[in-house]
Amino acid sequence: MKKHGALRVIYLVLIIIFLYAPIFTLMVLSFNEGKSMGKWTGFSLRWYASMFSDEEIMEALGNTVFIALVSALVSTVIGTAVCIALPRMNKKIRDAFLALNNIPLLNADIVTGLSLMLAFVAFGVSLSMGTVILSHITFCIPYVILSVRPRVKQLGNTGYEAALDLGATPGQALFKVILPEIRPGITAGFLMAFTMSVDDFIVTHFTRGAGVNTLSTLIYGQVRIGIRPTVYALSTIVFVTVLIVLVLANVFQGKGARARQGKRI
Repeated sequence: MKKHGALRVIYLVLIIIFLYAPIFTLMVLSFNEGKSMGKWTGFSLRWYASMFSDEEIMEALGNTVFIALVSALVSTVIGTAVCIALPRMNKKIRDAFLALNNIPLLNADIVTGLSLMLAFVAFGVSLSMGTVILSHITFCIPYVILSVRPRVKQLGNTGYEAALDLGATPGQALFKVILPEIRPGITAGFLMAFTMSVDDFIVTHFTRGAGVNTLSTLIYGQVRIGIRPTVYALSTIVFVTVLIVLVLANVFQGKGARARQGKRI
């Protein structure tokens, strides 16, 4: 048994190394004083300073954060409203809707991006930052629903009905009973949508207009010309940001689970 346990640990370590060694290498190179990819010439923050003084990179960073915040906020509101409405739908309609909701999750990103671009062109909508935001909202909503729906199912209708029996209006029951109870799921859904928006490249590439860049499209364009060390610094910041957001999402989910267990006890 101990032998099998050691083999599992070795296997897990190898998988982690395989997944994160390239990212760790990139992060180390972002602090290299020289431009060489194969020789360490000394620790330096020059590439981070160069990155923050680059107007093109800062503009792309601003676009990325703005698009991610707006997309995550709108998709969270829509996804939460859908989750609250689903239990009150006819079972057949609800099952059909959930099946449709899973399609963007299973669909290839390139198919989603190309379809959205063709839809915008067909309706005469000029590609711009607005089309990018609409596209991000489209593929973020299913992730929000996946995060919020389990909380709504666990809540049931008893709390809402009890609030109505005690004299609360439907609006008061919604904002004082339902939303506080499902807040961990809403928070996790928002953070997941934000992460997916920041990380997206393919859908953004197909739906952005001329002159609109996000971090992912900017990095892609720079890599095609030639890798610059500022790309290492930029990629490191993106990775660390996404990592922090995911950790926060897990923390909120854990707190929500402990709070629900405490209430049951």
